[in-house]
Amino acid sequence: MQCKEREFGRLTDGRSVRLFSFECSDGMQLEITNYGGIITSVRLSDKNGIFDELCCGFPDLSNYLKPHPYFGALVGRYAGRIGGGRLPVGDEVYQLQLHDRHCHLHGVNTGFHTRLWSALLESDDTKAVLKLTYMSPHLEENYPGNLNVTATYTIFDNNRIDLCFEAETDRPTHLNLTNHAYFNLNGFRSSVGDHWLKVDADQVVELNEAMLPTGMLKPVKGSIFDFSELILLSSRLVPQTHELDHCFVLNQSRKDTPAVELFHNETGRSLKVYTDQPGVQVYSGNFLDGSLTGNDSKTYHKHGAICFETQHFADSPNQPSFPSTLLQPGQAFRASTTYLFEVRS
Repeated sequence: MQCKEREFGRLTDGRSVRLFSFECSDGMQLEITNYGGIITSVRLSDKNGIFDELCCGFPDLSNYLKPHPYFGALVGRYAGRIGGGRLPVGDEVYQLQLHDRHCHLHGVNTGFHTRLWSALLESDDTKAVLKLTYMSPHLEENYPGNLNVTATYTIFDNNRIDLCFEAETDRPTHLNLTNHAYFNLNGFRSSVGDHWLKVDADQVVELNEAMLPTGMLKPVKGSIFDFSELILLSSRLVPQTHELDHCFVLNQSRKDTPAVELFHNETGRSLKVYTDQPGVQVYSGNFLDGSLTGNDSKTYHKHGAICFETQHFADSPNQPSFPSTLLQPGQAFRASTTYLFEVRS
């Protein structure tokens, strides 16, 4: 495992932002910054030895300081939509900033993706550990509680990334954390319609016209959401006709089974995602519009990348039938996700 650290730039208040680079013996090159805990780059050769960028990102800090669609970022305090920005905690209701007239989303403009995290890097011959920490003060974004958060990236030589979140609060609060990386296994040569997708889920969260949960879960069998086997997305007219921005309810019996598998036949590249979270939001880059250009001068067009946001369900604070996201003082929050990149001959 080879690791490097350099300055990525400076914030307007003069604080230094760091960029951490990793090179695995199996060929993956990865970059992460402590600004927003963002994965800025994932590079890997294909079965023919062609080396490509697989992750939406920017080569410089300045673009991350402007509005962007959460490229590669750690999202919090609450990943996903909260209806009306209404956050009930006990007998109190906290009003959160609105993303649009319907919801609060991903911390909007002041979430964890905009924070400078403290960073500690350790490594040995086979792995590297990047530990990022942040203390979110009481009423930041109007969420209650002083929240101490740790996000630990562990990178292994076999092209594996483990992301583990840990957190504690001093008063009851809601918490739902994820990483919002966008992937394209064909190196952004075309949309993700030429990818094959498998999701280990028998149900999907039903949404209303505002993209908020109704509180009901729908079976996927026989529907366009049935990815129980590897399915070529374009064969389902996804995402050209049927766009994905849906939370799949993961099967709890999966154990060592990937929650998600993404495969690209022409390059042989695959991504397997493992998690202990109850759901995964699959998002097919529906709001990318070609206005952003990033790594290797790639332009990010609509449906040019896909996200797998492992997390609790959206609007859980207002949906009592959903798994709870309430964190109490004295409880330890923990959530983990693994990304494993492979190349098939």
